[in-house]
Amino acid sequence: MTLFSFLAFVLVVVSSWSLFKLFIPLLRSRLLNYPNARSSHCFPTPRGGGVVFVAVASFSCGFALFASNPIALSSHSLILSFLLIVPLACVGFLDDFLDLPASWRYIVQLVTALFLILLSPLISPSLVFLPAILFLLIAVTAVINFTNFMDGLDGLVSGCMSVLITAAAIQLHAPWPVWALVGALVGFLPWNWSPANVFMGDVGSTYLGAVFAIFVLHSSTWSEALALLLVATPLLGDAFFCVQRRLMAGQRVFQAHRLHLFQRLNQAGLTHARVSSLYIFATALLAIAFLFGGLPWVITLAALELFIGFWLDQKVAIPFTEASSN
Repeated sequence: MTLFSFLAFVLVVVSSWSLFKLFIPLLRSRLLNYPNARSSHCFPTPRGGGVVFVAVASFSCGFALFASNPIALSSHSLILSFLLIVPLACVGFLDDFLDLPASWRYIVQLVTALFLILLSPLISPSLVFLPAILFLLIAVTAVINFTNFMDGLDGLVSGCMSVLITAAAIQLHAPWPVWALVGALVGFLPWNWSPANVFMGDVGSTYLGAVFAIFVLHSSTWSEALALLLVATPLLGDAFFCVQRRLMAGQRVFQAHRLHLFQRLNQAGLTHARVSSLYIFATALLAIAFLFGGLPWVITLAALELFIGFWLDQKVAIPFTEASSN
């Protein structure tokens, strides 16, 4: 991290925290999330708070691209990718208001994913790489949706994503606008921590999923990309295995539910803060392994964490079948 990046980070932490203090009353009057049978919260809570860190990151990226002394050319595709996901965030914000059809949201995700893949240094668009591009389209949209699915407990996604984006920024020597996003997330986290004063909403969760996908796609090698993807094992692993179990049970994947491991741990009596801290800690351990040990360390630790997750699923959490019947 350069001195300028550090200053941008500190400035944005303070300013974003202050922005949320002003913005939350507006969201409370216009965009309340009322608890229902599928909710993990008990009181009406404003959502859509992700619009603040989306705006901070977008403004920073736009300024970096068009300033008189622009960032290094090697970072242009990364910063441009950040701007290309703004329409995705806008659709997420509309969904927070209007509850858009899932098909509409997925079409926007596919178009966004295609642009992100075409900007990736790992891919050379050609007929040879067409199967890889098709696979990556599915993978990128899965990361976006899985991140959205996991935004169900106070501080869970915002905390884990703060760790993930920090690790990616360090590894990829990301320019200062990325550190501005990290600062905005850190400024958001106290407001989102249990008991949450605001939720990030689809505008925030889909945006952060796309941001993480951007970092994976901008890795220097495929092995680095795989290692970074595995750092998100606590988040993406929970969502992936939950989707598989729901498909096997004949359930509708996009229907609201409380069947993720993090939700069933909460139902078993663990507090929001305890479950979120567990996931953030597990992500931080993988981030350290990624930065200092590379792929072999990450694979080993990810496998161990999956085993621990299986143990928690069997011994601590409310059983999947019991939660399905509730």
